[in-house]
Amino acid sequence: MGVAGTAGGRGGQRLGRRFGWLWGAYGTSALGTWLAFGAFPLIAVRVLHAGPAAVAALSATGAAVGAAVAVPLGPWVEFRRKRPVLVGLDLVRCAALLTIPVAYALGALTYPQLLAVSVVVAAADIGFRTASGAYLKTLLRPEQLLTANARFESTAWSTTIVGPPLGGMAIGLLGPVATVIADAASYLLSALGIRASGGRGGEEEPRPERGKAPRTRARDLLDGWRYILADPALRPLFFCAALFNGLVMATEPLLVVLMLGRLGFTPWEYGLAFAAPSLAGLLGSRLARRFVTRFGQHRVLVASGTLRAVWPVGLAFIGPGTGGLLLVIGVELGLIFCCAVFNPVYATTRLERSAPDRVARVLSAWAVTTKVSAALLTAVWGVLGALIGLRPALALAGVLVLATPLLLPRTEPEPLPVPA
Repeated sequence: MGVAGTAGGRGGQRLGRRFGWLWGAYGTSALGTWLAFGAFPLIAVRVLHAGPAAVAALSATGAAVGAAVAVPLGPWVEFRRKRPVLVGLDLVRCAALLTIPVAYALGALTYPQLLAVSVVVAAADIGFRTASGAYLKTLLRPEQLLTANARFESTAWSTTIVGPPLGGMAIGLLGPVATVIADAASYLLSALGIRASGGRGGEEEPRPERGKAPRTRARDLLDGWRYILADPALRPLFFCAALFNGLVMATEPLLVVLMLGRLGFTPWEYGLAFAAPSLAGLLGSRLARRFVTRFGQHRVLVASGTLRAVWPVGLAFIGPGTGGLLLVIGVELGLIFCCAVFNPVYATTRLERSAPDRVARVLSAWAVTTKVSAALLTAVWGVLGALIGLRPALALAGVLVLATPLLLPRTEPEPLPVPA
């Protein structure tokens, strides 16, 4: 597929060659990430013979420490051109991942190295999300943002469907280290694509103003959170996102233990239960813009944000056999469809509500908080699962998710003043 040629999309808005390169780069790196899905835990178990506690720490600690390391990136990115930052972060992730197959080939791979690489990749992921959102806002007009975010969402679900099965085959044939190499290669290709998105003949990204903050100070690290908490639309969205995403992520380890352990589902049945419903993500992301055109952006945001909350509580009632498998698929179909409608509308609202000179700091604060809340809630629900049982813990998470729509903005806020 020619990246530049896909920018317009069939029957949709034409977003230009530069967006086409950015979109293609995103799809390439997303596919690489899903190809390597689960590679680190497998390497820890099969190569380093790590125990359950070490495997859990690899995921939780990597995300939490990576988020802490990424805190200064928001203010730092704000006053720099975003495209070179994106290219640099892709190359950092590529280089960090390549140290794993090199060390493995030399017989020198260790658990601390895996942990260090997971921290670097997690921090670079946050920095990349921060810079890419700000870069997108400089590339497109405000009325194009929803179309762009819907295409990113559709691409994310497409790679979710394709990546894990291909990655599983590659792991079976070549081992988990091979998928790490593929992931590193995807970041290299992404860097080349983003570099190609640079304009010609005066299209280059303008240099941000640096007079107000020539260098990052300690108080600047909290600017993103201050801006979010002061905005009547961003504040409720921020708390809703942190709680909803954290609770959904916290239930995943419990579901693994329940389905693969106590209920006796096979690994392929478990994979089918969560891969097949991803098709609903494609449908939802394609319908998001149509819903907004017909019903309005705020109504779709609140409606889809409310409907997505009704599904997770159903996971507490999973039983064995075909009926239990169909229940999981049904719950995930509804959840993923609603999330696929909600996510591009939510991402567009967040960009629209962020002033041009605050976008990077807002996105950085958002990503750091989401990562930390997911890590903390995952740890808490792991303890709850051991204390009160898997099903009660799943039910409690589902009930709390039912409360998240109360955090959504109930009225449409006044638009931000348009900068001169």
